[in-house]
Amino acid sequence: MKFILLAALVCGQTLTNGAQAQSDKEIKEALSALQALPKKVPTPADNPQSVVKVELGKALYFDPRLSKDGTISCNSCHNVMSGGDDGRPVGVGIMGQRGGRGSPTVWNSAFNTVQFWDGRAATLEDQAKGPLTNPIEMGMESHDAVMARVKKIPGYGEMFKKAFPKDKEPVSIDNLARAIASFERTLVTPDSAFDLYKNGNKKALSPAAIRGMVLVHQVGCTSCHGGGNFNGEGFKMGEGNYQPFPQVPGSGYDKQYDLLSDKGRYEVTKKDEDKNLWRVPTWRNVALTAPYFHNGKVKTLDEAVRVMAKTQLDMELKDDQVSDVVAFLNSLTGKLPTIVAPKLPQLANESLTPEP
Repeated sequence: MKFILLAALVCGQTLTNGAQAQSDKEIKEALSALQALPKKVPTPADNPQSVVKVELGKALYFDPRLSKDGTISCNSCHNVMSGGDDGRPVGVGIMGQRGGRGSPTVWNSAFNTVQFWDGRAATLEDQAKGPLTNPIEMGMESHDAVMARVKKIPGYGEMFKKAFPKDKEPVSIDNLARAIASFERTLVTPDSAFDLYKNGNKKALSPAAIRGMVLVHQVGCTSCHGGGNFNGEGFKMGEGNYQPFPQVPGSGYDKQYDLLSDKGRYEVTKKDEDKNLWRVPTWRNVALTAPYFHNGKVKTLDEAVRVMAKTQLDMELKDDQVSDVVAFLNSLTGKLPTIVAPKLPQLANESLTPEP
């Protein structure tokens, strides 16, 4: 889908009073189409939030003993002390193994319609189970092996009982996933400059960020990067919001950044129409999560903007337009909650030996 820029926006001509009124209208139209981060985090009925469950989930999230060699935790790849990712082109797991895709940010992941780059998990609970047994990531041979490891740590038994008091067998893989997901639902970054502007503080955005906001709306970027999390919303036949990459052939970026060798969603469904489809990544906190795209090949945000404009909309943005878009994207960096690493439950004696 291609969208046409208004001449005043493209040419950057000096605005007359009439043109300024039109510009005000453009700002109003863009702002009305965009959403602030929702106040309420979606929570499944079968996994309500509780303080003790979040506390358990936080400990599990930070605990490297859930990995085969005792070196990798959830936080290793999705670092809540920074951008919610690991800052690497691709994830690194046990024994220094490298995966084929970058680690998506965990910040605001509660608002994703699906999880993982290829959308193979529908919920945070489903997602939490995957890395545990992935041979490249945490490397445990089975979920039973994970829970056998957890049950050797007495402190966890008490924490599970408090978090799931109605369960006859509270220490289970499903409850482990529920606890981690509950912690992840607290990882929300409200009050970005854009959110403040949307909610009435007209001094919160710079002129460049406002121009960038109008531009991404007018050219159609937000047709994919929509909703409160700027990564689409809603489901279609049980699937989330996906984006083709690249859509416009002949840009040269596909070869330059090796965008097509990984087939994306197709690797899950084996449907030809899903080749090179990816879950739309969030724009929130995107300034903190370089390098970019599923393979981490693009190092800077301004280059990522150029690549997306050309491959998705067949547009070659001017330098000042790229600068404005980047200014708007920077305005989506929210207030990161202060996270204090938990004191992990200890063994009665130090007898827990990671598998070789």
